[in-house]
Amino acid sequence: MSGIPHDHYEPKTGGEKWLHSRLPIVGLIYDTIMIPTPKNLNWLWIWGIVLAFCLALQIVTGIVLVMHYTPHVDLAFASVEHIMRNVNGGHMIRYLHQNGASLFFIAVYIHIFRGLYYGSYKAPREITWIIGMLIYLLMMGTAFMGYVLPWGQMSFWGATVITGLFGAIPFIGEPIQTLLLGGPAVDNATLNRFFSLHYLLPFVIAGLVIVHIWAFHTTGNNNPTGVEVRRGSKEEAAKDTLPFWPYFVIKDFLGLAVVLLVFWAIVGFMPNYLGHPDNYIEANPLATPAHIVPEWYFLPFYAILRAFTSEVWVVQFASFITGGIIDAKFFGVLAMFGAIAVMALAPWLDTSRVRSGRYRPQFKWWFLLLVIDFFALMWLGAMPAEEPYATFSLIASAYWFGYFLVILPLLGVIEKPAEMPETIEADFDAHYGKSGGADATPAE
Repeated sequence: MSGIPHDHYEPKTGGEKWLHSRLPIVGLIYDTIMIPTPKNLNWLWIWGIVLAFCLALQIVTGIVLVMHYTPHVDLAFASVEHIMRNVNGGHMIRYLHQNGASLFFIAVYIHIFRGLYYGSYKAPREITWIIGMLIYLLMMGTAFMGYVLPWGQMSFWGATVITGLFGAIPFIGEPIQTLLLGGPAVDNATLNRFFSLHYLLPFVIAGLVIVHIWAFHTTGNNNPTGVEVRRGSKEEAAKDTLPFWPYFVIKDFLGLAVVLLVFWAIVGFMPNYLGHPDNYIEANPLATPAHIVPEWYFLPFYAILRAFTSEVWVVQFASFITGGIIDAKFFGVLAMFGAIAVMALAPWLDTSRVRSGRYRPQFKWWFLLLVIDFFALMWLGAMPAEEPYATFSLIASAYWFGYFLVILPLLGVIEKPAEMPETIEADFDAHYGKSGGADATPAE
């Protein structure tokens, strides 16, 4: 499975040999949990198991909720209230599912920004990165459709606004929008389509997660130094690595336990903190909420969507050279999806020969600004589309694109990296004292 030299599964008993020759599932599991892992991984590498937990939680709680939910515009809101009031443990299952989506996105954003900082997208891990971004896009689609299902005010009007974006696509936008809605407006056909896709997509995500894990097990894990594991021999590789089991499994479960402690506290004591009160009002097509906002995890890209109005010069220029085909609405849609696309293109936009941001002094400051910019966009997405928020959104959006399209390529040319350790073992020894291979105990 991995290009790093290590011991592979060898069946010993007759039964093991019989099974291995027909279905090598035990060998696959063994090679997965015993894969050599860089010994210097820090706590930012625990979020993979949190994401796996969230996916399992969402699928299990979702299956239970489906048993009691009715995907019909006249009954959906009442069925959710029935789950909350009458189903044994229904309120807890719904709150776990609702807040599980937020934990899912918190974990995925930390996971993505960790990858951006430590250069986990660089060769030979480009495919792993692209698969990860596909998973993220499917998560966004699944979460959006799930938010519509309670059929509250914000569900209905959020669906109306977001699906309206597809209508902005020239020539083919209206047919796509009609196909998505099942008619001319958000109605029962829309709810049924979203319900069906919301139930299906998590299993597609689960399949992509397996491919994602397979991909990075093939290339090996990245690590905080960005230095590759030595692959000359099993003995050399053992100096840079430890088996995933038990060392990193125990570490991951410890990190998961701490995260779940906070998660359970939120579910138990403040389950609606990240929600919107208008969604406890049944959907009414005749009453528009004063301020329509999506869930918090969409806010950065919602801010980018709204930032590019018809007064912005780049929008006017795009409209002029395309003969009006690209108007402000369509430009906003392109900008929103483009903000995700530039992240996906990071492997080719980053021209630096150094993988890890730890050894890139100028990169650290620009990256810190990117993180601040992300939170600024999140805040701006929740604000009204008026001044001064409109101008701030435009500035923050410009920096987001500027970071990936200008700063990242230029830094690879002008930046002078700091000295890097020659091996993972050297970095580990510098932080924990002299190591003695897989059996060594890190010094405090």
